[in-house]
Amino acid sequence: MKAMMIRFLKEEDGVTAIEYGLIAGLVAVAIIAGVSSLGGNLNTMFTSIGSCVSSLGGASATVASACKLGS
Repeated sequence: MKAMMIRFLKEEDGVTAIEYGLIAGLVAVAIIAGVSSLGGNLNTMFTSIGSCVSSLGGASATVASACKLGS
């Protein structure tokens, strides 16, 4: 029994798996946070561009000059 307990305490395979699991979880949280933040900004930008293009109608002005994009 004592030998089995010593062998169990020396095993590190489970600890390594737990560490990799924690790292994967932290990476997933970081990716989700980044995508949510970026998603809101992209939605705002495309909504703004869409409304600007709609307001041009059949005008001959370019979208970039009329909507002041890139400045």
